[in-house]
Amino acid sequence: MLRIGFIVILSAVFTFYASAQSKGSSSRKKSSAQERQSDSPTSLQPYFPEKDYVPEAEKKSRKKIKQQPITYDARERFYERMEEVAKQRRKNEKLMEKPQYSDPMYFGHKRPPKKRPPEKMKYCKVCGIRH
Repeated sequence: MLRIGFIVILSAVFTFYASAQSKGSSSRKKSSAQERQSDSPTSLQPYFPEKDYVPEAEKKSRKKIKQQPITYDARERFYERMEEVAKQRRKNEKLMEKPQYSDPMYFGHKRPPKKRPPEKMKYCKVCGIRH
């Protein structure tokens, strides 16, 4: 009796297992559909395009460019720019030696302001002082 009950239970388990396997094939179809949808780029799997095909002729011409001798034009241009900057700095220093910039009597004016008597002093828009 126990053996017959065990066999019945075992056969029932195998039938459920077999039906689960047949449903799995339909779930596989769903998963393949999901895979097609997941082909679109996501943050987990971003899209990286494949490199473009370049013909052999262009590859060879690129190699020729790389094999050209090294020139020092960039270095020469750099030194020329540095000389121009130094020249401009010297010019600015010479300009700052003018009394307009070095003498405190000028108050930022091109010419020193007039000294008026206290009753005739005017407010200056340039330096903000009465003189």
